[in-house]
Amino acid sequence: MNQLARYLMEHMYIDFDGSISIDEVRQLLRDEDSRESRQLLSKLIEDKGIDEMMIAIAEILKDYLRTGISESVMREQLKTYGES
Repeated sequence: MNQLARYLMEHMYIDFDGSISIDEVRQLLRDEDSRESRQLLSKLIEDKGIDEMMIAIAEILKDYLRTGISESVMREQLKTYGES
């Protein structure tokens, strides 16, 4: 049972429900107008969309499944992605 649980935790993946457009993301980031949101917006423009970000964030958040995913964890990972 322990090995199965470990296997399932290691092979779990995160997907986001619904679709969000780059225009919606831009509007959400512009409304905040922080240094981090401007940096993330620049990164998304450089990436030509949000697909890379969504994949990267889902992959990174997988590490937090055991301890929990909170809004602060999500914000920190978005900030890190924007800085990359």
